Amino acid sequence: MTTATRDLAGLTARIAEIAPGLRVETGPGATGPYAYDASNYRVLPRAVVFPRTADDVVAVLRACREAGVPVTARGGGTSMAGNAVGLGVVLDFSRYMNRILDIDVEARTARVEAGVVLDALRGATALHGLDFGPDPSSHSRCTLGGMIGNDACGNRSVRDGRTSGHVEALEIVTADGVRAVADHSGLRAAEPGDAEAVRRVARLESGLRRLVEDNLALIRTELGRIPRQVSGFQLHHLLPENGFDLARALVGTEGTCAVVTAATVRLVATAQASTLLTLGYEDVVEAAEDVPEILRWSPSAVEGMDEAIVATMRARRGPDSVTGLPEGRAWLYVELEGDDQDSVNARAAELLDALKARGRMTGGRVVQSPAERRSLWRVREDGAGLAARLVDGGESWPGWEDAAVAPEDLAAYLRDFRKLLASHDLTGVLYGHFGAGCVHVRIDFDPATEAGRTVMRRFLTEAAALVVEHGGTLSGEHGDGRARSELLEVMYSHRMIAAFAAFKQTFDPDRLLNPGVIVEPAPLDADLALRELPLVQTTFGFPHDEDGFAGAVRRCVGVGRCRSDSGGVMCPSYRATGEENDSTRGRARMLQEMVRGEAVTDGWRSTEVREALDLCLSCKACSSDCPVGVDMATYKAEFLHQHYKGRLRPRSHYSLGWLPKTSALAGYAARPINALLRGPLGKLLARLGGVTTQRRIPAFASRRALRKTLRAAGTAEPARAVLFVDSFTRAFRPEVAGAASRVLADAGISCAPQDGLCCGLTWVSTGQLSVARRIMARTVAALDTGDDRPIIVAEPSCAAALKRDVPELLGTEAAQRVASRVQTFTGALADLADEGWSPPPLPESVVLQTHCHEYATFKGRRPADLLRRLGVRSVDEAEGCCGLAGNFGFEAEHYDTSMAVADLALKPRIDNLDGRTVVADGFSCATQIDHLAGDRDIRALHLAELLDPAADRTGETP
Repeated sequence: MTTATRDLAGLTARIAEIAPGLRVETGPGATGPYAYDASNYRVLPRAVVFPRTADDVVAVLRACREAGVPVTARGGGTSMAGNAVGLGVVLDFSRYMNRILDIDVEARTARVEAGVVLDALRGATALHGLDFGPDPSSHSRCTLGGMIGNDACGNRSVRDGRTSGHVEALEIVTADGVRAVADHSGLRAAEPGDAEAVRRVARLESGLRRLVEDNLALIRTELGRIPRQVSGFQLHHLLPENGFDLARALVGTEGTCAVVTAATVRLVATAQASTLLTLGYEDVVEAAEDVPEILRWSPSAVEGMDEAIVATMRARRGPDSVTGLPEGRAWLYVELEGDDQDSVNARAAELLDALKARGRMTGGRVVQSPAERRSLWRVREDGAGLAARLVDGGESWPGWEDAAVAPEDLAAYLRDFRKLLASHDLTGVLYGHFGAGCVHVRIDFDPATEAGRTVMRRFLTEAAALVVEHGGTLSGEHGDGRARSELLEVMYSHRMIAAFAAFKQTFDPDRLLNPGVIVEPAPLDADLALRELPLVQTTFGFPHDEDGFAGAVRRCVGVGRCRSDSGGVMCPSYRATGEENDSTRGRARMLQEMVRGEAVTDGWRSTEVREALDLCLSCKACSSDCPVGVDMATYKAEFLHQHYKGRLRPRSHYSLGWLPKTSALAGYAARPINALLRGPLGKLLARLGGVTTQRRIPAFASRRALRKTLRAAGTAEPARAVLFVDSFTRAFRPEVAGAASRVLADAGISCAPQDGLCCGLTWVSTGQLSVARRIMARTVAALDTGDDRPIIVAEPSCAAALKRDVPELLGTEAAQRVASRVQTFTGALADLADEGWSPPPLPESVVLQTHCHEYATFKGRRPADLLRRLGVRSVDEAEGCCGLAGNFGFEAEHYDTSMAVADLALKPRIDNLDGRTVVADGFSCATQIDHLAGDRDIRALHLAELLDPAADRTGETP
């Protein structure tokens, strides 16, 4: 046992002694994902602790002080400056300390624990017509503790300012393990009856007051000069004229002075009316020139971005994903709010006229549609991720993403800043809070090479001097962290730097709280995550990533949208478990650790990586929802292929992975096989195959059933398209093939059925890629006959596999040609149906479960949109994965997670169906719905069955 291992064992034993039952995780499988945040840095912690109470935090801090081990507090882990990584113990507040303790509607305050996600707080306060003002773009996953640590602002900062302006009191634990409360009048012990705690707190406050008295002039002249001056410590809140407001002084200290466990925050009234203007410009400097005029109109938000972000969004999520922008190469969003919609609209029209008269815009419009406004805000909020991996494949990085100047100086600063970029042959993607003078930029640094790091250091040093020359600040809301703390000496005098050090010394004399940040900073180019790595040989080609698999997993930059539980489909397993390791980000970080080869040393054979990937449902939603396009389903398939190469696999890989073959054979004797599987022997066979016995195995259809239904649906018209009859439709629901053929014919799309082929998906999802390639090659050879007719696939998962997996795994021109012809049933009707076609009468309201692969792969061709277009008035879409996800939910060890995922969106709708029709094109989705229905007479219809002109519509909807 090494000394480090022995010391770690002693520390964890001591924590367990002080706080029995406290969850402490060690080892690379637990600590690997916590080595990163959303910054350029990687610092592997020794342990991760998940406190449930403030007393747990006390126990950890006391044990760490005894052992001399540093402590880093962490919320959502979305810091772009490296504020949330540390060498010692990481405290993850988001897992358990995430309760809203009280909402006082009359006083307009809320008391929350540090791990509360902002959107959770906003959702609770919205019931009372209240909101928390600061709203970072990461609002769906950032925590209040993290916002307090960085003094976060957000899109509406021109109205609401910084987090520090909304904090009434902070409940903290000091470095020596004492609970205290900081508020607008100072510091007091949380437990007045603890005489020793009272003495320690009094001594601490006395030291702080002496520090301020000794530096009054210095603090008054160097701090608080512009609204976004976040860099350093906010000591001006301790000035006599500001009432020694220690709560606000601790906001923005980035966990370096005390650990915040809870906060009382002030709330604001929700606006009664609002509207959004989108303004187009030739470039961001022209946009910045109009900001002072816009601010005269008292907007609630003035946000800007350049064309690279919009282009990447359209490339990733389809051309219709961004609408409502006028012509231009840069845009401003201007939001106006008020108490009356008519007056807000009138102000918007007047502002637009005033800006047109200035002559800088290329166009402008008022966005009336709430849905369009939400879509536009999504583009801006995903700016950090979209800018990280652009449409041309180029990568960009933070490091200088947070500088701010006074708004009236923004245009001049940006003009000089772009000259500085050009002088270093660098390119930056700009976006941010133009109304507050705070511009985020991601730059195409090359932090993986020594030469690139040299350029990066030189540029950052010169950029610091430039922003100071313009009267600005290194950080406007993200904090200094590891990225900028070393540069504080460019911005502040030596005396102010010494005052910062004294402030931290008073709180943390042993330098154990988030060391290397703000005071005694680590070099800005130390602990960078990227380095030059050898190419990894893989079966998938990863054509969109220059460095193959290593470049693909490097797509994850940590912005953490996969940790959101509001909007989008990813990440179902994280939503079910709440564990970082079960998020797309956590898995990507473990794969990065595997490629890196330091903490995870056994490469493809790693059990830690296998366990991290285990609960991934391979839903592919991350490939669409993740701003940088992480495709964890493909990464998992590659890992499983390499991990089990030459080894025995889990039993379910054979029983479920080879299902297309076994089901084809079962079709010749479907009736006796179904009878066998329904009896006791069926449960035994399920157990032997690693399949859960808590589900009914779907009944096999006979081969005759498919031939009969296709013959009945046949037409004498020349075929305009190919109807690909996939393995699952053929084996389990041939009636869908017949219905699809009839609907398409009715819509003027006569089809030639293509039976006997397979997309290979089950072999891909179980990582049997060699077999998958052989299956796919035969399918491509059969389909690539010089025919350019569309290939219509009724099963969405198979359509997605043909569209994406086949060309990426085979890498041939023939595979590309076949993929280019593939359409889902929904897409075919949307694109190919005759203009005069009208479907049979449809129900007014349906519950829809969209297959995740269809959602991710066929952007802009959603079943919900088609149903509305065809006349369904209400489409209640269960947004998110059904939980079955192909083989996943049938595997015995995954049944509970599968049902937990279903509980998120689908099950509540099935339980409250109220007679509505259920539509689900995916076989997995329909099977899950059947399982959730139990003994109730509920069956999910494929869209083709719903639209089938031959369907019996005289009885009750099944």
